[in-house]
Amino acid sequence: MFITPAYAQAGGGGGGSLLELLFPLILVGGIMWFLVIRPQRQAAKAREEMLGAIRRSDTVITGGGIIGKVTKVIDDAELEIQIAPDVRVKILRSLVADVRVKGQPAKDAKDKAAKADDAEDEVSDEAADATEKPAPKAKARRGTRTRRTASK
Repeated sequence: MFITPAYAQAGGGGGGSLLELLFPLILVGGIMWFLVIRPQRQAAKAREEMLGAIRRSDTVITGGGIIGKVTKVIDDAELEIQIAPDVRVKILRSLVADVRVKGQPAKDAKDKAAKADDAEDEVSDEAADATEKPAPKAKARRGTRTRRTASK
């Protein structure tokens, strides 16, 4: 008596075309390709080129942070580096984290040199301003200090 019969609705908007269903998936795949996979492949290719270009007398930094000079390229997989006078170590090429070519300064040294040049320019500008017009001298005040006493 209180129960109403349910009628089946006509199926009009349920199934879209296959292209409509796959479009978001293809869009997400394309975004992942350009933002994740492609840059990772480029970085891996650049690393392989860097490791392949290691020559004798290059300065290398290992994955453990040891800095040494390449004394001998043994084969495609191994290098011999000198980490101290009369101390030579064999390492795998894949453990090299960075290669500094002979004579290449560290990045921090370039930044420090640039900052020092900027500081010298500022000092010379201030010196030029100081020679144009002297700054007024502050008068020395003597005996104007008072002691504060702690009150209880």
